Amino acid sequence: MQAEAPIATIAGAFSATAERYDAFAGSHPHLTRIREKVYACVAEFVPAGASLLELNAGTGTDAVALARRGHRVHATDVAAGMLARQRAKVESAGLQDAVTVQECSFLDLDRVDGGPFDAALSNLGGLNCTADLAPVAAGLRRLVAPGGVAVLVVMPRICLWELALVLTGQVRLATRRLRRGGTIAHLEGRHFPVHYFTPRHVVRAFAAGFDVMAVRGLSVLTPTLESKNLAIRHRRAYAALAWLDDRLSPRRPFRAWGDFAVVVLRRRAQP
Repeated sequence: MQAEAPIATIAGAFSATAERYDAFAGSHPHLTRIREKVYACVAEFVPAGASLLELNAGTGTDAVALARRGHRVHATDVAAGMLARQRAKVESAGLQDAVTVQECSFLDLDRVDGGPFDAALSNLGGLNCTADLAPVAAGLRRLVAPGGVAVLVVMPRICLWELALVLTGQVRLATRRLRRGGTIAHLEGRHFPVHYFTPRHVVRAFAAGFDVMAVRGLSVLTPTLESKNLAIRHRRAYAALAWLDDRLSPRRPFRAWGDFAVVVLRRRAQP
């Protein structure tokens, strides 16, 4: 098992890459599709006007989008660079009354201001920066109101698109999710382990207090998030893959074989 990196190392890496991350996300139709799929899932399970706690909120793209859809969002992140861009986006959008921002790790949810919340969201694999989901589950049991929903988007152990890289000779990259103890990420000169979870692992970690509502694959047959060019340069091929992805990603076994998996949990009513 890889040793856990200090939170400061992870925070420093994501702070340093905040501006570059937003630049990469611009004109990225595939990433836009991924985000819209997550927003549709939130809309399906979370009532309009709900209060929403966002973990690993990054540069604030999701917080702004969900606030524009009528939610009240408390956006948390541990990286100062990400938080600065969050605040700037919220102010630029005029959403200061709908979005609050707090520096807080998802491993330290006792520090979260406010609550209980109607829902919680962790998007785009932020939770994969820890090997242990137990502190997250315990924190959300306190912060999500009974009957509320947690929408958790994690990177699973099987990714068909990455496994196909074996055919190009990139065996190490193709099999990185299968390694015991995860793999080491290299970001802005900092190194930290990334861990991959099956949807079943997530459901088990949250079993005390949450019932599973849905499990869906995300980008099962479409490329990984890092791929920007296929959707731009080969639109017909991408559209065909997206059409097939929409139909297979909610089904077994495909729902556990994507770049991401969406696990929707409902907070069990207290006795």
